[in-house]
Amino acid sequence: MEAQLQDLTARIHACRICVETPAGRPLPHEPRPVLTPSSTAKILIAGQAPGTKVHLSGRPFSDRSGDRLRDWLGVDDRTFYDAEKIAIVAMGFCFPGQDRHGGDLPPRKECAPAWRAPLMALMPQVELVVAVGLYAQAWHMGGGKARSLTETVQDWRDILEGSSGPKIFPLPHPSWRNTGWLRKNPWFEAELLPRLREEIAARLT
Repeated sequence: MEAQLQDLTARIHACRICVETPAGRPLPHEPRPVLTPSSTAKILIAGQAPGTKVHLSGRPFSDRSGDRLRDWLGVDDRTFYDAEKIAIVAMGFCFPGQDRHGGDLPPRKECAPAWRAPLMALMPQVELVVAVGLYAQAWHMGGGKARSLTETVQDWRDILEGSSGPKIFPLPHPSWRNTGWLRKNPWFEAELLPRLREEIAARLT
């Protein structure tokens, strides 16, 4: 299984689908897939796609959003980047570019259909999927996702307990642009985060 995962990861790092056979406009820059799969980690962080800083560093969540996410999870940098403990596999592996307002574009449409199911099949040990944002929630929850991100995250208890296969914990994106959302939804920090940290800690021992 480990050898198969390493082989698949190497193929992903060499992927150029979004440039050579894109679904729509090609990626506007050279691909740089960023992911940290694992054959041992019980926790999977399923994010959206790399931003500009991650594209430059090649390290997932190496930005302010990552700082906030690590705080939410209750882990330090060393634990977060320990691939034996935490796998980090976004819905899109390459920075998709920005829209005219300076916001990141959605994950590329080619990425998940090509790679996600094979990757998940080679990580059967994953017990908890932290689904960050709408795209990860749509893929991992299917019809279990509510109409909006807020409704989905509000349903976190039912989603966590009702998951078939790995448990799923839905989160908003930890972008600092979502600070207003956090202020409007104080239950997130008061009720959800303590349980999230318990679930994470239980799988790091």
